[in-house]
Amino acid sequence: MIPSAFTASGQFWRGNLHTHSTNSDGVLAPEEVCRRYQAEGYDFLALTDHFIGLYNYPITDTAAFRGDGFTTILGAELHSGAMKNGELWHILAVGLPSDFAAPNSPAFSPVDGQETGPEIAQRARDAGAYVAIAHPQWSGLTMDDARSIDAAHAVEVYNHGCAMGCDRPDGFHTLDLLLSEGRQLNLCATDDAHFYEPDHFGGWVMVKAEKNETEQLLTALKNGNYYSSQGPNLHHIEIKDRQLHVECSSVSAIIIQGQGSAAVAKHGHSMTKGQIGLGRFDASPWIRVTIMDAAGKKAWSNPIWCDEFK
Repeated sequence: MIPSAFTASGQFWRGNLHTHSTNSDGVLAPEEVCRRYQAEGYDFLALTDHFIGLYNYPITDTAAFRGDGFTTILGAELHSGAMKNGELWHILAVGLPSDFAAPNSPAFSPVDGQETGPEIAQRARDAGAYVAIAHPQWSGLTMDDARSIDAAHAVEVYNHGCAMGCDRPDGFHTLDLLLSEGRQLNLCATDDAHFYEPDHFGGWVMVKAEKNETEQLLTALKNGNYYSSQGPNLHHIEIKDRQLHVECSSVSAIIIQGQGSAAVAKHGHSMTKGQIGLGRFDASPWIRVTIMDAAGKKAWSNPIWCDEFK
């Protein structure tokens, strides 16, 4: 069994899915944001400004900044309704149409009568977007909150801006519990860059597609044909005879996680291949893979459902 990210045709393209500009609360103009990501070697970018009335509900048009091997996907960070803690929902939507209808969200506080978070997330997915539950730890998201977003394709498990700005970057606890409840979700790492602190070039996705084109990238994201990274590269994952085989860039650890406390790690020096038995995961409905390099930078596979290889 080989996960689809490693069987799909094409090559891996590096992109950031969560970014802000002066069209909302970022400090750089959209053109400069795109220029910097391209200069840093990214293949694509989604500029996801805050979709609220305070900023005139922007879906930033970045089409003019495509070219020379660099492309963009339109998107936004959506806000509507209150979470359990009373704060406004934050939902990442990549691949929105430019005419996506605005909610009644005048500012960063909930108001009576507006769409709920689950409703605006569903509307975004119905409009063709890849939808992710944004920065669960930063938001103070409860499991009841997370369960309510039926439209999500993924959970944002690493947010570099939240790592640098408040040391709350994590979404793995939320993801793992949802997986164990049977939710078929993927994961993503992002920047959430605003450029007023070192919140950029720290987390990204590597998307497998034949061409670096908006629709192909978006389809691959929805199909889970990607992995997420802070630096290391995953070249191949295969499960055969109850063994997981990994090929990757040079790392010091290969770790498999599953339901509850189930985990197995292989440690070494400059490893580019690894093999780990899966007996520890007999009771787990899912596994996922983490690799970590000598500097502590990680890359993460999407979850693999065990009924696909048991």
